[in-house]
Amino acid sequence: MFKYNCLNPIAAIGLEKFDSNYAKTDDVNDAEGILVRSASMHEMELPEKLLCVARAGAGVNNIPLDKCAEKGIVVFNTPGANANGVKELVFAGMLLASRDITGGIQWVKDNASDPEVGKAAEKAKKAFAGTEIQGKKLGIIGLGAIGIKVANAATNLGMEVLGYDPYLSVDQAWNLSRAVKHVINVEDIYAECDFITIHVPLLDSTKGMINKEAIEKMKDGVIILNFARDLLCNENDILEGIKAGKIRKYVSDFPNATTAGQEGCIVIPHLGASTEESEDNCAVMAVKEMRDYLENGNIINSVNYPRCDMGICAQAGRVAVFHKNIANMIASFTKVFGDNKINISDMTNKSKGDFAYTMLDIESPATDEIVAALRAIDGVYRVRVVK
Repeated sequence: MFKYNCLNPIAAIGLEKFDSNYAKTDDVNDAEGILVRSASMHEMELPEKLLCVARAGAGVNNIPLDKCAEKGIVVFNTPGANANGVKELVFAGMLLASRDITGGIQWVKDNASDPEVGKAAEKAKKAFAGTEIQGKKLGIIGLGAIGIKVANAATNLGMEVLGYDPYLSVDQAWNLSRAVKHVINVEDIYAECDFITIHVPLLDSTKGMINKEAIEKMKDGVIILNFARDLLCNENDILEGIKAGKIRKYVSDFPNATTAGQEGCIVIPHLGASTEESEDNCAVMAVKEMRDYLENGNIINSVNYPRCDMGICAQAGRVAVFHKNIANMIASFTKVFGDNKINISDMTNKSKGDFAYTMLDIESPATDEIVAALRAIDGVYRVRVVK
């Protein structure tokens, strides 16, 4: 029996994916798995029993990743589960920036008591006229699950699309419309595009990537859309660009004191993934990831440990070892099993940065002595008997 705790409300359609071998607990210290959305875990004392954390969403800045990794706690996220919801809001942002729809709506509200409001609107609407997106150039920085959906949909709306992603995988490339022009220099997007939308993770290398220097290279009247993370843009530089007339509009899904209420900024209250469908998809994916790990030791979509999938164990036992990504670890593990006359029938070792994960299928159950010997190896964070 596995126990799980929800730090935030999780869609019922996801929790329904747990079977009778799982029980929900209100005591986080009694849980092997935690499901979370936005709750911060940085100040949380991680329970000794905790094996995994599943974030029902893509961003994991609310979770202490290295701290979890050093305790052998796998952190999952759900990339792509909310991609369609974000994609649709990106296009809403493009339309709001191209045409002063909100200004027009506010004018109607302000003049609602006028019995001739319809006639007055015909004269007033010139103040809210805008431009169409068809025929315009859209630059997409980051061609992951969301970026690809935005790119493909934009081509169907008659936009010319340029995409930049130095880490584009073969699978991602297959899903990308042939009409999208893949550029190898992000400055091509800055120089050519009428709209620029960002879809990259927040890393040290991407923080503040849209800054004064980048803005100076952009076309006059560019529209910048940020539905990824606010810190990807230096928003003080954005405001300067708006004042100088370089930036026509800045659309952000991340309210903060810098941009809220500022001229030229359209700030949305973090609605990108706030759809019933996205929340359901994230919940279902998070539960599936948690179950596969707790039951089989398989790691899919982890942000602090490598992907490792050995399917369902058909042998007598399966042992998982979390350890530093250093030399001679595998030799140390196999020696323990060899000294105990246990044959290893299958093994996988994967690494991600400083951390590594090894799974071993064995032909006899692992004893307490074997587990203790593995734990005693210098560089081992955790040993888990999966079966």
